Amino acid sequence: MKSRLFVALAAGIALAAGAGSALAGNAAEPLRPLPEHLGLNPGKVELGSLLFVDKRLSADDTIACSSCHDFSHGGADPRPRSVGIHGATSAVNAPTVFNSGLNFRELWSGSAPSLEAFVTGVVQNPKVFGSKWSDVVVKISRDPDLSVRFARLYGNGVTRDNIVDAIATYTRSLVTPSRFDRYLRGDTRAITAGEAQGYERFKSYGCIACHQGVNVGGNMYQKFGVMGDYFRDHGHDTPADQGRYAVTGRDSDRHVFKVPSLRNVALTAPYFHDGSAPTLEAAVDVMFRYQLGRAAPPADKALIVEFLKTLTGERQPVLAKAVPEAPAQNAVASASHSGARSMQ
Repeated sequence: MKSRLFVALAAGIALAAGAGSALAGNAAEPLRPLPEHLGLNPGKVELGSLLFVDKRLSADDTIACSSCHDFSHGGADPRPRSVGIHGATSAVNAPTVFNSGLNFRELWSGSAPSLEAFVTGVVQNPKVFGSKWSDVVVKISRDPDLSVRFARLYGNGVTRDNIVDAIATYTRSLVTPSRFDRYLRGDTRAITAGEAQGYERFKSYGCIACHQGVNVGGNMYQKFGVMGDYFRDHGHDTPADQGRYAVTGRDSDRHVFKVPSLRNVALTAPYFHDGSAPTLEAAVDVMFRYQLGRAAPPADKALIVEFLKTLTGERQPVLAKAVPEAPAQNAVASASHSGARSMQ
């Protein structure tokens, strides 16, 4: 793993050296701007926006997707651990849904190969929604407005797969173009001189080795603690800390996680799968110590933080208005959730 990191670091530094000030169209530039055209069905996006705030997806009608993905907090959960039905606490911090359609896998462990797989599993997760899909379909089918929308968009109306498709389509619409995207497209005035210097530091120190591409991350796995034992030093090593190992059972995947996207990172504290870093500055310190294994002057770290703030979307998505709560509909919810798969 260390040798792979050093190769990646060398590649990242080489990319940084080859990147000039005129970034637009530069094939050597390790970061890419967000796509300007998504090509999504607008009707499905609108339907998915309504389902995203619909608590009827949960067994007891108390939890919606928006319960753990706060749109005023960069689409992430400000709590170190999310809370599902009956007060159940998740094992990890819920990452942002913004730009998540650009990730190569979903969840910290990468156990969901797509947004569709994630939505399918999380509805059945006993610590999140705790539902049976058959119950969810019944509840949604009883809503006259949603039933009409489904019939208009899908030939077979309200089904599990169609609910999943609508939510996944909406989630893919949650892209957040930033000032840095304008900079990547050639607008050199979009960021300040200090922020541009921070980006150069970000590349030259090797941060770019893991955080690259259109999502500034989200496209590879990496061990947390390449240059030091993070889990020993922090006094915990829970099943959730095992990362990919919980999925594959391979020793080489122990403490390996999907690298998170850094888009909107200034808004999404606390950081890491365990929510242990309360500030962006603290997270940068951890990365230097455990991933890069080197020190940096405070001024350089401050410049990197300045750059990271340019990744905040200039227009943040706005939640749809939630449907009125209807407690009576909870009668169709099943009390049995055996066999539901745990998501990490």
